[in-house]
Amino acid sequence: MSQSLDSIKVNGVSIPIIFEKETHLPIVTAQIILRCSGSIEDGKQSGLARFTANMLNEGTKKLGSVAFSEQLEERAIHLSTHAGFETFVFEISSLKEQFPYSMSMLKELLMDPNFTQESLLKVKSQTLGMLSSKESDFDYIANINLKKLIYKNTPMQEPTAGDSASIKALTLDDVTHFYHEHLDLSNMVIVAGGDIDIQAFKKELMDVLKVLPVGAKRQLVHFDANGDENNQTVHKETEQAYIYFGAPLDMSSSDSDDYKSKVASFILGESGFGSRLMEAVRVKKGLAYSIYSRNSINKSHSAFTGYLQTKNENRKEAERIVKNVIDDFVKNGATKDELEQAKKFLLGSEPLRNETLSQRLNRAFFEYYRGFKLGHSKEILEKIDALSLGELNAFIKKHREITQLSFSVVTN
Repeated sequence: MSQSLDSIKVNGVSIPIIFEKETHLPIVTAQIILRCSGSIEDGKQSGLARFTANMLNEGTKKLGSVAFSEQLEERAIHLSTHAGFETFVFEISSLKEQFPYSMSMLKELLMDPNFTQESLLKVKSQTLGMLSSKESDFDYIANINLKKLIYKNTPMQEPTAGDSASIKALTLDDVTHFYHEHLDLSNMVIVAGGDIDIQAFKKELMDVLKVLPVGAKRQLVHFDANGDENNQTVHKETEQAYIYFGAPLDMSSSDSDDYKSKVASFILGESGFGSRLMEAVRVKKGLAYSIYSRNSINKSHSAFTGYLQTKNENRKEAERIVKNVIDDFVKNGATKDELEQAKKFLLGSEPLRNETLSQRLNRAFFEYYRGFKLGHSKEILEKIDALSLGELNAFIKKHREITQLSFSVVTN
């Protein structure tokens, strides 16, 4: 079982296809991914990309939401749309025998989305209801405010779901314009697999894609997190302090040191019990049930982030310990035992991250998307296995920027 990189030419545009044939189950799955088309493209209309995706989940004008969904459910077809920060995705899966029909339904959706005033009001109501519930979600509040601190004056500071004011202000013209501006061939990648031959898949795909415009290739902009070490506290009626922290991480998505970042992140805070932060904050001090941190490396942004909950009265001590642990980690690096434990877990758990077709296709897509060749993940494992303590600690000490922490806190 391995993925291949193919392509299909539509209206003069060569569109890459990441494909894996898998015949264990009579199922076919596909994703149409539009690059530089997610929330990063919202501009001053926070939440627009995600709102547009939700509108597309309302079916077609011809059938309406209910009848469109019923036709899919009768044939056990999954068809949905969602928007990330960088990408806009159409996702479809079905039994092999229903795949031609599922692609015909996708074509109808692309040509005749249910962009009506009725659907607009329905999705607005649902979105505003969700945002209202988030007002008492203290993790959400702390996380959103952290992004505002470390990504100030960039699109990253805006909530991807929008806020009440931005959602209320959206019009049908806004949704229609965003959709037609971003649904094109020039920014498309196809990820597919299952019990189907690549040529048969291309035939079904061509019939869908030929109705779409060529468009112009969009360039993704990279936004750096800042190291201003700002703090923000929001006061709510809560028995716990919700603490989110973050700092810059000077790495790109195609960085050749990404495997060192995985190991360092695992040791510092991503491994749960046994991590530096967990040992210091929970095991030794009993200040939190859990604490977590990770290196987030994307094409548009990179940062070091983490979070914990603790009693309100322990908030300051917990923040102090977090700072001290990270300072010490950067200054003195990891130990030989920590490196060996990290290697055992990362290498030993690899089969669990590669079990399903969906997992393998997602991994292959991100290899391609980040600029690596397919199969890069195997090379990563080999590099991790050969990584020496000296090499790891030289990498850790080079990234002192992660000590420039900002804290976003919700407490009483």
